[in-house]
Amino acid sequence: MLADIAAASADIAKASARLAKVDRIANLLSLIAAEGDARSVIVAVSWLSGELPQRQIGVGWATLRSLPAPAATPELTVDGVDERFTRIGAVAGKGSQALRAELVHELFRTATKDEQTFLRRLLSGELRQGALAGVMTDAVARASDIPATEVRRAAMLAGDLPAVSAAALTGGRDALAEFSLQVTRPVGPMLAQTATDVADALERLGGTAILEAKLDGARVQIHRRGPEVSVYTRSLEVVTHRLPEVVAATLALPATDLIADAEAIALRPDGRPHPFQVTAARFGRKTPNTLEPLSVFYFDLLHVDGQDLLDLPTEQRLAALDRLVPGHRRVDRVVTSDAAVAQQFLDRTLAAGHEGVMAKSPSAPYEAGRRGAGWLKVKPVHTLDLVVLAVEHGSGRRTGKLSNIHLGARDPDSGGYVMLGKTFKGMTDAMLAWQTERFRELQIADDGWVVTVRPEQVVEIAFDGVQRSSRYPGGVALRFARVLRYRDDKPPGQADTIDTVRAFLT
Repeated sequence: MLADIAAASADIAKASARLAKVDRIANLLSLIAAEGDARSVIVAVSWLSGELPQRQIGVGWATLRSLPAPAATPELTVDGVDERFTRIGAVAGKGSQALRAELVHELFRTATKDEQTFLRRLLSGELRQGALAGVMTDAVARASDIPATEVRRAAMLAGDLPAVSAAALTGGRDALAEFSLQVTRPVGPMLAQTATDVADALERLGGTAILEAKLDGARVQIHRRGPEVSVYTRSLEVVTHRLPEVVAATLALPATDLIADAEAIALRPDGRPHPFQVTAARFGRKTPNTLEPLSVFYFDLLHVDGQDLLDLPTEQRLAALDRLVPGHRRVDRVVTSDAAVAQQFLDRTLAAGHEGVMAKSPSAPYEAGRRGAGWLKVKPVHTLDLVVLAVEHGSGRRTGKLSNIHLGARDPDSGGYVMLGKTFKGMTDAMLAWQTERFRELQIADDGWVVTVRPEQVVEIAFDGVQRSSRYPGGVALRFARVLRYRDDKPPGQADTIDTVRAFLT
């Protein structure tokens, strides 16, 4: 019943301890799985993670602003509501907005007060209850009596935690074992932690590191099966037809099947990178048209011609990459244990106009979907990827624009975001115009001064340091925070955590 999920959601939101959240979700999933309905498990895991299996169904905040009176008794089933969402999402054509609103109101008329609260938060993107992927994975492991490491790995390889959850809960370990690395099925990209400088990176990686140029482009995951190539963004969106240069470069490689990590970037005639926005513009267009062409540089290889490389050490994966990809298509790299050599490589990379360097452990496997300790990023200035929680109305020359943004870091324990402060620095006129339109789309409430928004937009912030502060709930604030760019290529689940921010205090 929907009432069971709504009640569980409320309990999870109230629980402050991670273990309590895991227990509550595990108990609910066990009850649902006992009925043997895999679809219901998929729906429940998706909903409690704050998502719809259908992704988008065209229901915005305006539709949810005024709702009918709630029903007195619960009657809605999980499958029934899921089917209604599918029907609402399928509405198209003339009068579709009105028809969707009518169908939504029809659904809400049969929902109780608690069910309405849950559905409203789910559809508006406000379901902040702490059921993040880590918590959900542990809950599935507990409910299915399968080691969490096995559930986590299957989810990483599948890129689909709800489907993995259904397999674990209805088919057990045998069903889970069927999830393996497959060409054309994207996996979560391995992510990097932050190092303060190259000396710090070398120390944390055991003294020796593989240093790679960190290009200021857009990361892509490339799959090839015979003559067919699929290109995905770091958030696993398909962008194949927007990047014909990446497809052509991949088809030129001497392999039949492969999965590779690469960077797509727009370069000037002298080889220096264009501003990131030039590269990003290609990802926003369905066809390249007259936009700047992109170059592609490969930096990791996960699979080639029937051989999975995922669990091999970095140095072995790179050896396979070097045998496959010509030098002019590979990211520049150097292997060293000398801090002076590492600094020279960083200086040379920065002088070429790039972001910084990636320092990688030679022995680390590819930890798909995780921010592993085997990869460290080093940039010349401190930067964080944060989530915009609210934005203020501008004044003076910014009257009519949305200006100061409120910045939040992820809290892995609560599933919410911790306010770190706000900034208006670094914003160009073009950026102000863009963010005014963007945050109106994400608007939840407007009190005339502050516009509260759904926490979906990631922004890259540069700052000079972190200081202790009693003004904000996290106990820390950023010093001289300024906007570098908005990260449309990065979902909020990949933003930096409050623990990462606090680490800058030491």
